[in-house]
Amino acid sequence: MSTPTTTERRANRLSKETSPYLLQHAHNPVDWHPWGPEAFALARERGVPIFLSIGYSTCYWCHVMERESFESEAIARLMNEKFVCVKVDREERPDVDDIYMASTMIMTGRGGWPMSCFLEPARLRPFWCGTYFPPEARQGMHGFPQVLDAMSRAWAEQREQVNEQAEAVARAVREQLATRQTPTPVGHAEVEQAVGALLTSLDRTNGGFGGAPKFPQPVFLDLLASARARAGDEETRAALDHALRFTLDRMAIGGMRDQVAGGFHRYSVDAFWTIPHFEKMLYDNAQLAATYARAAEQYDDSYYRRVARETLDYVLREMTLEHEGQPAAFFSAQDAEVDGREGLNYLWTPAEVREVLDEADADFIIEIYGLGQGPNFQDPHHPDQPPSSVLRLADRPDRLAEARGLTSEAFNLRLARLNSKLYEARSRRKQPRRDDKVLASWNGLMIAALAEASRVLNDRRYLDAASNAAGFILSNMVLDDATLLRSWRAGKARTTGFLEDYALVIKGLVSLHRARLALGEVKARSKQLDTALRLLDRARALFGDVDAPGFFDTRADQPDLFVRTRTTHDGALPSGSSVMLHNLIDLYEITQEGTYLEQAIDALRALSPAIKASPIGTSCATLGLLRLLAKDVAAFDGMSQERSAKAPPAKQAPAGGESVEVYASEDRLQVGQGKPAELRVRVTVPEGQHILAADPGPGGGGLMPMRLGIVGGSGVFAYADYPAGAPYGQRQELRVYKGAIELRVALERQGPWIGRPRLAVQFQACTERECLPPKVVELGVELVERGAR
Repeated sequence: MSTPTTTERRANRLSKETSPYLLQHAHNPVDWHPWGPEAFALARERGVPIFLSIGYSTCYWCHVMERESFESEAIARLMNEKFVCVKVDREERPDVDDIYMASTMIMTGRGGWPMSCFLEPARLRPFWCGTYFPPEARQGMHGFPQVLDAMSRAWAEQREQVNEQAEAVARAVREQLATRQTPTPVGHAEVEQAVGALLTSLDRTNGGFGGAPKFPQPVFLDLLASARARAGDEETRAALDHALRFTLDRMAIGGMRDQVAGGFHRYSVDAFWTIPHFEKMLYDNAQLAATYARAAEQYDDSYYRRVARETLDYVLREMTLEHEGQPAAFFSAQDAEVDGREGLNYLWTPAEVREVLDEADADFIIEIYGLGQGPNFQDPHHPDQPPSSVLRLADRPDRLAEARGLTSEAFNLRLARLNSKLYEARSRRKQPRRDDKVLASWNGLMIAALAEASRVLNDRRYLDAASNAAGFILSNMVLDDATLLRSWRAGKARTTGFLEDYALVIKGLVSLHRARLALGEVKARSKQLDTALRLLDRARALFGDVDAPGFFDTRADQPDLFVRTRTTHDGALPSGSSVMLHNLIDLYEITQEGTYLEQAIDALRALSPAIKASPIGTSCATLGLLRLLAKDVAAFDGMSQERSAKAPPAKQAPAGGESVEVYASEDRLQVGQGKPAELRVRVTVPEGQHILAADPGPGGGGLMPMRLGIVGGSGVFAYADYPAGAPYGQRQELRVYKGAIELRVALERQGPWIGRPRLAVQFQACTERECLPPKVVELGVELVERGAR
């Protein structure tokens, strides 16, 4: 008997959903349930665990696991027999995703999608978590059927231990995501620490922060840009200018940006911004368009203007919903693959270019986009396919034009004309799937970006697009009582919004109000501002903490969550609490009503422990702190503008635990040309903790390795002799340091002496249960330029 095809199979319960991701699984042989009380009741009635699979529609590895396992009749039988199987679209339910991602990170030290969790049915606590599993064991990974058997046996034979483990994980998640902390003084020192950490982690060869995979991280760039605007001296401004412009340039010329059609892919798999993970997300393009527009204004840079414009034009052309014959809101994402091939739509060979363009134009494109240097992309999942290339530039267009004796205008006009022909040819290829749901929060980001860019680029189209999207959201996703719904698709709005949705929609409406106010189209009040204030009142009622300052991420009446989270750290999107901080500052600036300033100060109090612990991990909130410091309002109860520059050895410790301590052998060093300086640095890690080694091994993705570097300036380079780390973890994939380690550090002069360079060490401390936010510790070592007066 032949195996039925996907289209021949009877639809499961997911066929009644609106999420494109859930609908992709509607004809799997797995008896999938959506997240909800029906699935929970069935699992309790049957006395079996819940298998929870979380992903999203444009996720490449989600597609792989579906093809390999969820479309397998044999594996589906095993799943259906032993579990109640639940599918969640992480974009529709970020609350569910946050909780089980934290669980996965706690249990495995790493996370990702698809996420695979096994839950006890009574309180939905996870007792075992992972991500992608192959259909059979390979490359050190368990096969998925093997995992299913093991989890089912553990539930049947070791129920008490399973429940104990579930409670231990749940307790760790509560401590990580829901602990209410006492406000603490924060001020200029935390801003300086965040900026210094970014300058330390700057990739001085390729731009960006850290190594591969490399994410754009616009919130980092926005913090640097704001710090640059408020810098007190030229040397500091020069160091910040270099970090900003170098990173913006390298991202813009690389393959992570779609050179032909505009827009940015999600991230670069390499350190060079060349090979992207090909999905395109609305939230990335919204944030990056705004960042490039602000940089265009700050530096009067025509290339940044073009990058911002092409990013927004891509969204208007390919990501805009037509509703009742008019452009309306914005879709969520475009897929990474076509016919199971990653990036297929975006790849080129010289022969394909020559099929589209005449000889002279083809030669120009092949040279400019590096195709003549040989292919740069080989699909790792289809090694039998011929290699091809992601298009990228070698330098900024103005420099490429100058090197060829052309004016920038002539070069750009020719490139735009030929890109148009390439895009027309590319459009005839099979296109990646589009996730056509409308998400409130992501649309709020894009509305804000369009409104701000309309002013910088002097283009009315963008303001009109922002107004259309805002009108759609308010007409279709906001109820009469100002309750905001998160998701809309195919005429149906659903899922009560989360703090993130309210915060980002308010941000979009406030930006739209400001853009229209600047044009004289509205007076002091507008429909957008009035609606923003209604949504703010509703958000405070739904998410405000009645016992302390600050916000929760979710409503109080959600019995399907075993913890009510209050996220403070930024991810791909800034945290809802930090965006709300900025909204309150904006509303104070617009209305001059002191109540909004008081609420902003309360919001900062709630965020202050997280800022203190990791100013870089809370960059959006740190930027809010910087805005309040500029208003001279940070010297209030529970905050301080300054803290002592001389402190005991810097420490980082879990609640109730001992601290990692860092000591330097010298307190002053002179560094000159050809005259390096040396010192020793000792790092002591308490019993029961470890820190990620400088080379953390293949299991270190997403965690910060230990590094020494220079912050606060340039002109000095630090070299450290790092020891090898000890193997750690279930698969021994991590390399960590325990106990005491000593490093020999050499400092050499390199480049112009700018700012006040200082030696710092970054590390991330972990226990068996949790990893703390990354930490950057400045050592009390004064660095002096030898020969300087």
